[in-house]
Amino acid sequence: MPKLKKLTALAGAAAAATQYVRKHPDKVNRMATKAGEFVNQKTKGKYSRHIDNALRKVHTATAPH
Repeated sequence: MPKLKKLTALAGAAAAATQYVRKHPDKVNRMATKAGEFVNQKTKGKYSRHIDNALRKVHTATAPH
């Protein structure tokens, strides 16, 4: 039963995150870019290709349809 509660909480969090992304795509893009730059700086560019790919996916997901 505890696993079902965890899954329910995760589903609620995912739904809330989806609603936030739909309402504030500009903020999501800005913060994702800022986080990507931070991680890229801390890893000294070692994972820059992966970070760029993830940011591209975020920007695509938040683009107006």
